[in-house]
Amino acid sequence: MNPLPPLSLYVHLPWCVRKCPYCDFNSHAAGNALPRERYLDALLQDLQCEARSKKDGDRSIQTVFIGGGTPSLFRGGDIARLLDGVRQQFRVADDVEVTLEANPGTTERDNLASYREAGVNRLSLGAQSFNDDALRRLGRIHGRDEIFAAFDDALAAGFTNINLDLMFALPEQSTADALDDLAEAVSLSPAHISWYQLTLEPNTVFFARPPKGLPDDDTAWQMQVEGQALLAAAGFAQYEISAYARDGRRCRHNLNYWQFGDYLAVGAGAHGKYTDDDGRIRRYRKAAHPQSYMQGVGSGADDAEALSDADIAFEYMLNVLRLPGGFSESAFSERTGLPAAVLAGGIDKARELGLMRAAEAGQWRPTARGLRFLNDLQGLFLPDGGAKPGAAGR
Repeated sequence: MNPLPPLSLYVHLPWCVRKCPYCDFNSHAAGNALPRERYLDALLQDLQCEARSKKDGDRSIQTVFIGGGTPSLFRGGDIARLLDGVRQQFRVADDVEVTLEANPGTTERDNLASYREAGVNRLSLGAQSFNDDALRRLGRIHGRDEIFAAFDDALAAGFTNINLDLMFALPEQSTADALDDLAEAVSLSPAHISWYQLTLEPNTVFFARPPKGLPDDDTAWQMQVEGQALLAAAGFAQYEISAYARDGRRCRHNLNYWQFGDYLAVGAGAHGKYTDDDGRIRRYRKAAHPQSYMQGVGSGADDAEALSDADIAFEYMLNVLRLPGGFSESAFSERTGLPAAVLAGGIDKARELGLMRAAEAGQWRPTARGLRFLNDLQGLFLPDGGAKPGAAGR
């Protein structure tokens, strides 16, 4: 039997000051009564249930990602309590990567220092743009000055591993504007930059009422090509379709998703995927609404689903094709328990369309065209009549 894959933990804190019009994540406006204590109690109970039910053997937690929503609405003491609960229920690797998402408009220096003391060692700041007009169009509650202030505060608090989230192809944005955003980000010398294109997702305000002035596809592609060149020249290597890192600073948590590792999930709407001791692969999700989650936690109703072989193969390819470095047939078989031959039809079609190439014997990579038309490439591995599996979180 193949060895079990690495194990991560995703924690979802679902509240924001207000919902951004482009956001399709499970997030809710906090209002005046954020139920911190009650929600933390639910998370700790959920962690206990996860530890008891998933039978993870000798595996230790390699990475923790605290996402949202806006986790920085929670205080440092809250995060300390949460991470203490993780350590009580699980073995945790000595070099565990612990990421917390924060928005510049909701961070305070005292909280950042206490996050660091609690064990958070990677901070992801949701900058999105350094242009105040663009931020206003996106419905963000912060301005460019607050990004710089939050970054400086994070450095003062002891963070050396900081990611900046940025978007491009924004309403009324030119290629020069997009490159200016990147240049501002690079000037701060973060360890990592996540740079992704704004998309209009169903069930968002922008999908229902698209904003004016969205760049066309050719302009968005030009932004991407020129932006990638700027990032490369600044020492940021692309290792995923929207992720760029300095040496040694790749996000280990997200890499575990993309390489089909296992991840436990706690929190409203969180998705998990794990491999049983006998090799069966399951995925599950928690109740999406915070009230339903808090009321039902511990009931065991996680809606766990055993994946079919066809879904396992597709979900593997859905994730790994986001990596320019691609995958090996041996890695596919090790993580899925399936023979690489099940991919042959999709690979043949992808090569014929110029979307994938052989890097060496048994090693496959998406081409530049494949990365540009990633949805088309991933779709070649979709089971006939199958539904696209749920995403793994953030």
